[in-house]
Amino acid sequence: MAKKILLCELNVSEGRDEAKIKRITEALTASPNITIMDIDSDADHNRSVYTWIGEPEDVLAGAMNITKQAVEEIDMAGHHGSHPRQGAVDVVPFVPVRNVEKDEALNIARRYGKFLGGLGVPVYYYEDAATKPSRQNLVDIRKGQYEALPEKMRDEEWRPDEGPFAFIPKSGVTVTGVRFPLVAYNVNLRTDDLEIAKAIAKRMRFSTGGLRFCRAIGLALEDRGLVQVSMNLTNFEKTPIPVVYDLVKSLADSYGVGIADAELVGPLPLAALEEVIRHSLRVRHFDMNQIIETHLLG
Repeated sequence: MAKKILLCELNVSEGRDEAKIKRITEALTASPNITIMDIDSDADHNRSVYTWIGEPEDVLAGAMNITKQAVEEIDMAGHHGSHPRQGAVDVVPFVPVRNVEKDEALNIARRYGKFLGGLGVPVYYYEDAATKPSRQNLVDIRKGQYEALPEKMRDEEWRPDEGPFAFIPKSGVTVTGVRFPLVAYNVNLRTDDLEIAKAIAKRMRFSTGGLRFCRAIGLALEDRGLVQVSMNLTNFEKTPIPVVYDLVKSLADSYGVGIADAELVGPLPLAALEEVIRHSLRVRHFDMNQIIETHLLG
């Protein structure tokens, strides 16, 4: 029987306290039968992103292990960072990679949600797991961030899908669900003017007239004296990375600002690089089967 592969990309709201990050990380690394693909901690964002793959049941067990530790370690009442957030365990997407049907992934996400709700954390389901249209988009659920939760938790419209209908200062709330593979792509600008990054992000994101499958915000990278256009590409096939980069560069040029560098946060599908090769190298008839390693993945 063909092996099933599910991916989890769990985001926690801690990117500065090395001792806490170490204990949270150890809770995941102690989980058997999973392959950890990436661990990315960012002090400016004050956020760590953990990505791993494995059989669905093993991926779920890993998510439960790291979540229990993170909820114990992180106190959202004192959390500050440049990245939007509303929970100690902020967002937990499950992504089918190979031989995993959407219904099976949804079952994993909902079992995870029930587990977390049982720990006393309010949980919302999003994307393919959403229980109502207003909860499909992460941006809509996270509007107002952690600071808006005391008021939200008095509004029946925001009754959680799992866990208590109450403001929990320490944990905040968690969003979980099933989604298409997402590319987290950030472009850093050679300026400390945050308004420029915000203006470019507004032109990039679909909700304000930009690219169809692009979400974008402007953030300050205080440690580097730069600003960042931080983006999530929710469908890299229809909004390819080179198109995104070219538009950011063009907009930055209009402000007289250069590009410092860029970041890909976490793993990404090999197919997401296909357009990069075609675009950057001007290859007319490129096929992913030309890459030797694609024949070794089995």
